[in-house]
Amino acid sequence: MSFLTTDYSNTTNNSNEPLPAGDYEFIINSVQENATNSGAESLQFDLIVRNDLDAALPETNGKQHNRHLWVNEWKRRKTNQYDLNNFMYFMKAAGIPEGTEINSIEDFFQIMNKKPVRIHIKVTTSEYNGQKRKENRPAPWDWEKTKFPEVQHQFKKSQSNPTSTDTTVDDNELPF
Repeated sequence: MSFLTTDYSNTTNNSNEPLPAGDYEFIINSVQENATNSGAESLQFDLIVRNDLDAALPETNGKQHNRHLWVNEWKRRKTNQYDLNNFMYFMKAAGIPEGTEINSIEDFFQIMNKKPVRIHIKVTTSEYNGQKRKENRPAPWDWEKTKFPEVQHQFKKSQSNPTSTDTTVDDNELPF
């Protein structure tokens, strides 16, 4: 048995180009907290362009399905807290009912996981260390409820185990 057989059918556009401008339907693949080397903290949404809407949205989802978009919501420097009003935009777009109590950041991660959302994408130019680059940085108010609540998105199979989908493991489940 060989170690590997090439099969490019599951590969996607791996360029570093941003998504073209437009309205996209996404599935929230995961939400987690991250920190930079300098200590700045953020919530990071890993969003996937839904692959079940190629016919309904041929110019956006149809051309870009399965691409990831990572959106960071940064803690404010002055307060070292998240802007909870921005969380309301995210939860409203994900269809979380009014009055839902969220008891912890972990509960927020869980309630947002695998929810469909619609996001208006713009292409902007930023500069970092003297280099300009194009990017997608949707604002919280660019998030809306999906127009396609019936989700048929097919997640890619894990390369290491083609019979299962990717799994997120909570730190509390680890033995160390």
